[in-house]
Amino acid sequence: MDHKELDVWKKSMDLVELIYSLTASFPKSERFGLTSQMRRAAVSISSNIAEGSARNCNKELLQFLNIALGSLSELETQYLIAIRLGFIEQDKEVDELINDQKRLLLGYRNYIKKKI
Repeated sequence: MDHKELDVWKKSMDLVELIYSLTASFPKSERFGLTSQMRRAAVSISSNIAEGSARNCNKELLQFLNIALGSLSELETQYLIAIRLGFIEQDKEVDELINDQKRLLLGYRNYIKKKI
């Protein structure tokens, strides 16, 4: 299946847009720090879903889905750090999108595991 047709990929693209918007308000001193890390982690999620989907076997896809899950956990941690540092307030939309993305990734991973 083309990755652009997957809900898990579409939701990850929504998350990228939201993180870029959210980090735009971070202090300039964080441009090469937390801002960059959060953006790279968000981009990594959708990129790994796409790359894994382009591979020839489900075992490789699983590896990329696991990397995407790791990037999502990294992003969630960085988001919580930004809240603790006072760069942003907790955002219900971000919380929901992270949780939705986690649910979709885990569900997709479990579906692929059953096919192996």
